[in-house]
Amino acid sequence: MVVIRLSRGGSKARPFYNIVVADKRVRRDGRFIERIGYYNPNARGAEQGLQLSHDRLSYWQGVGAQASETVQRLIKQSAKQQVAA
Repeated sequence: MVVIRLSRGGSKARPFYNIVVADKRVRRDGRFIERIGYYNPNARGAEQGLQLSHDRLSYWQGVGAQASETVQRLIKQSAKQQVAA
């Protein structure tokens, strides 16, 4: 099964997450199929905290990829940002 989930990066106490499409059996920070965005929970000021490629997201969901609960929340947040902009 293919899932859309977060892959952690960054350093200790300064997380940075890539939003990736990966096989469910692969470990969290392991091999992935495609990177479709990122999430920076520590973004300050003019830094962009969330970037998501909606066309690639809709493609992967169209072929059966399931998004994790956290990624579902980030998708909704990203949609709100696009409407506001």
